[in-house]
Amino acid sequence: MELASYSDYAVRLVNTEEPARNKDTLTSVEAVRELFGGSQQAARRATEADVTRFRSVRARLRAVFEAADDGDETLAVDLLNSLLLEFPVSPQISGHDFRDEDGRPDWHMHLADHPSNATAGYAAIAAMGLAFHLTGHGVDRLGLCEAAPCRNAYLDTSTNRSRRYCSDRCATRANVAAYRARKREEADRTGRSAETAQPSTAVTDR
Repeated sequence: MELASYSDYAVRLVNTEEPARNKDTLTSVEAVRELFGGSQQAARRATEADVTRFRSVRARLRAVFEAADDGDETLAVDLLNSLLLEFPVSPQISGHDFRDEDGRPDWHMHLADHPSNATAGYAAIAAMGLAFHLTGHGVDRLGLCEAAPCRNAYLDTSTNRSRRYCSDRCATRANVAAYRARKREEADRTGRSAETAQPSTAVTDR
């Protein structure tokens, strides 16, 4: 597995909260376990205490995306480095896939689950994945959705660095809103022009 792909762990966690909408889906152990996806062994380690710990890590990861979105590369890197120091990873060679008919393993790198607790394991993988993505593709590839009030995190994988929204749904919503705003502006201009063009009525004293 490409190590940068682990950055999805960070996006998944950050997007459990929508601050502008006052929505938070990270409210139970089950919600924590769902974040692990197919890694059931790691998910089983989650306890009630991890709900609060996950929220803390989530806030720190969002701060990384916010700094990147604001163009503050140094701050984004510093915040991510602090996570990497606190939650170190354990790289591991894996060969669960095969590359030829002889059954020779396709050796590749994995980030091993952290043994202490669910939060430490998830944070370590999310931070390292985000670090690989940042160093491999650039800080400007970390963004927050421009379709207010969404502000979900996303990773820009477009060829021309043009992504601005977290999903097609938000892109469509933003485009529709912009179209309606242009139409209102055009209508206002047309109305003002019509008023200006009306002839004035002369008043004759008798």
